[in-house]
Amino acid sequence: MSGAFIALAVYFVLNVISFSAYGWDKHKAVRGQWRTKERTLLILGLIGPWGAVAGMSMFHHKTQKPKFKLNYVFLALHALAIVLLVYGTLAH
Repeated sequence: MSGAFIALAVYFVLNVISFSAYGWDKHKAVRGQWRTKERTLLILGLIGPWGAVAGMSMFHHKTQKPKFKLNYVFLALHALAIVLLVYGTLAH
């Protein structure tokens, strides 16, 4: 397996974890149970923003909290990094 494939697989798993964490926290919120710290959810959004934004949207969770708008910034930064990586790879 190539390093790029492994990196992509790890990135995918991080986003699945991020998505799952938002769903799990919503599940707990509905039941009035112990919750995931907001800081943890934001860190997951930093490393897995596609999953965080998808989780926020699908589970209607944390969408009204201003600090969670950062997930959209993280998503834009990741998208830009991906474009730059792909462009840089194709340019060589």
